[in-house]
Amino acid sequence: MHRIRGPLAAALFVLALAVVLSPRGWAGAVHVTYFDVPQGSGPHDVAPAPDGSVWFTAQRASALGLLDPSSGKVQMVPLGSGSAPHGVIIGPDGAAWVTDGGQNAIVRVDPKTHAVTRFPLPETRDYANLNTASFDRQGTLWFTGQNGIIGRLASGSERSEAWRAPKGIGPYGITTTPSGAVFFVSLAGSYLGRIDLDTHAVTVIEPPTPGAGTRRVWTDSKGTLWMTEWYAGNLAAYDTAKQSWQAWRLPGSHPMPYAVYVDERDMVWVSDFGEQAILRFDPATQRFESFKIPRRNADVRQLNGRKGEVWGGESGTDHLIRLAFE
Repeated sequence: MHRIRGPLAAALFVLALAVVLSPRGWAGAVHVTYFDVPQGSGPHDVAPAPDGSVWFTAQRASALGLLDPSSGKVQMVPLGSGSAPHGVIIGPDGAAWVTDGGQNAIVRVDPKTHAVTRFPLPETRDYANLNTASFDRQGTLWFTGQNGIIGRLASGSERSEAWRAPKGIGPYGITTTPSGAVFFVSLAGSYLGRIDLDTHAVTVIEPPTPGAGTRRVWTDSKGTLWMTEWYAGNLAAYDTAKQSWQAWRLPGSHPMPYAVYVDERDMVWVSDFGEQAILRFDPATQRFESFKIPRRNADVRQLNGRKGEVWGGESGTDHLIRLAFE
């Protein structure tokens, strides 16, 4: 893939579009497009915005990037000295909200002016290694830190709160179910945790696979939680109503499932470091479909999406990937 720049970028991206026909039993084709981002940016997490653009954390460039998919143009918003942004999500206010491990702060970037506002962790908290975040139904931002931290930033507050998580280091992915419950997973601790939104106490839910390495989590429309088990090579699901688990090993000889995202049809998408691929899993048929990435060490660290699209950041190759489905 050559670097695409200039006014012909949009036309060239259309020409670069790859159509992948789905096997029998799948609904429609998946169209895969790759977008260049500035060299050395190291895109980590992505957040498709309501206006059609896509935010991404440029972890190695201390910035937040903004891609216009129609033109291929990328704007870079500097986040400050020492910044190392990890996660980004779109808030109820339409802004980009970032977990910035380098600054030990939650960062808000205004969608129109690109003004940067920082909300530091309490001074009593050491380096948290901030990871990901999710808004609850009251507009409170809940977040994780791999150094053993869970925290929140209440709507309208200027400072966050943070507490020690069970089992020490490891808190990683986090999600809010349709009913408003907030769950996170711990990579080092290998558990699923439910946060009491009033007391911030955590109920630990152990997966049946010992040492699974629960890394990322996403809810479906029914409140079932889908998780990647990094060490076990599995995609796992926890039914919050039945309080029951299921797990499926990814195809391939050495699967390393990293990111997970559930689309509007409740199809589950997974990034696999072992195969350098993005997989689609149909819970009804329990079948995987693989979309191989044509670059070594792409390392898609997070997936996100909007209606008809799944997005990921190739942290190892400075690309964003879009999978558009019918």
